[in-house]
Amino acid sequence: MGIFTRFRDIVGSNINSMLDRAEDPEKLIKLMIQEMEDTLIELKSACAGVMAESKKIERQLQTLDRRVDYWEDKANLAVNKGRDNLARDALLEKRRYSRRAESLTHELTEHEALLEQYQDDIRQLEEKLKNAREKERLLVQRHIHAARKKRAQEEIRRMDSADAIFKFEELEHRIEHMEAEADLVNFGRQPTLEGAFDKMLAEDDIEIELAALKTARSQAASGSGDPQP
Repeated sequence: MGIFTRFRDIVGSNINSMLDRAEDPEKLIKLMIQEMEDTLIELKSACAGVMAESKKIERQLQTLDRRVDYWEDKANLAVNKGRDNLARDALLEKRRYSRRAESLTHELTEHEALLEQYQDDIRQLEEKLKNAREKERLLVQRHIHAARKKRAQEEIRRMDSADAIFKFEELEHRIEHMEAEADLVNFGRQPTLEGAFDKMLAEDDIEIELAALKTARSQAASGSGDPQP
């Protein structure tokens, strides 16, 4: 397949439609990108060749222009000297170089048009390649997301199975049993010395508070004239 045929096929292709129909979109987009990159390299190489040829023609034209001027000067010199035959010969040389220059000028114009077309083709292909690379990035992201979603769904189904539920309940029972054992660690243990003092002080506080309640009740009974119990 020639470079221009490939270029037309690539630029005219609908990437979205092709990917929708593909069995393996990621593989297809990679192949498309590779084809675009190879075609782009060939286009740039051909464009560089046309540019080099144009520079060569420009140098040849400069040389021809100098020869045209040279023989025109010679024809004027011959006329001034009265040498019409030499003047005719000089004018013939000038005409020969002029025609060659006209031919090269036409060729240069064609090269410039071809160069402009190459540059336009390169811009189109680079834009197409940019879009294809973006599609590839999105496809990779979708593939990663789909793979993660699949693993998550598989894990959910696994956790929803009867065996998983039984294991979860068994683990819950084990934890409850461990908590009960922890609560029984201090059950029935003799109080420490520090604990005995704390208990004694607490009992003293209780007695003081009880005495205060009795005194208050006695004072209230005296004030109302009711017999004390």
